[in-house]
Amino acid sequence: MSDNYFVHPTALVDDGACIGEGTRIWHWCHIMNGAKVGKKCNIGENAFIESGVVLGNNVKVKNNVALYTGLICEDDVFIGPNAVFTNVANPRSFIERKSEFKKTIIKHGATIGANATIVCGHDIGEYAFIGAGSVVTKLVPPYTMVVGNPARKYAYVCKCGCKLDTNLKCISCGKKYFADEEDIIRPVEQ
Repeated sequence: MSDNYFVHPTALVDDGACIGEGTRIWHWCHIMNGAKVGKKCNIGENAFIESGVVLGNNVKVKNNVALYTGLICEDDVFIGPNAVFTNVANPRSFIERKSEFKKTIIKHGATIGANATIVCGHDIGEYAFIGAGSVVTKLVPPYTMVVGNPARKYAYVCKCGCKLDTNLKCISCGKKYFADEEDIIRPVEQ
């Protein structure tokens, strides 16, 4: 554990939480024992990170987000304000299901829009983009934007976050992509 990070005086970081260098933890956050937060992360106001959650480097967690056991975010993930994550498929208050927690992996560079809900057990691919307010109920492939409830493919997106045209070329930066043999979008190496 590094001491080279910022914790606002109103935030609570439990002993045993692992916080990376250069990370900033803002007002009224709670990081539990056993949570792992990488380097240069930004944890927004009123965020909660439960034991067993793993955040890579440079992860942005905006205000009012709760991250529960079973969630893994790789490097450079963005989680918008009020996003919701679950970790049990069929919760009941009167039935303990801690042994049934499902893992969800948010892959490198993905964006989760404001007020989106990610139902547990459904991974989000590299540089995927979940539209604001969407409800994810199945795996989201890399470089794919999904929107709605339930979330459905809307477009393909570039690493920069902008849409690809029908030729799989970014409308903003011009980067080119192709569909591999499994119809997964991949960047053309340049």
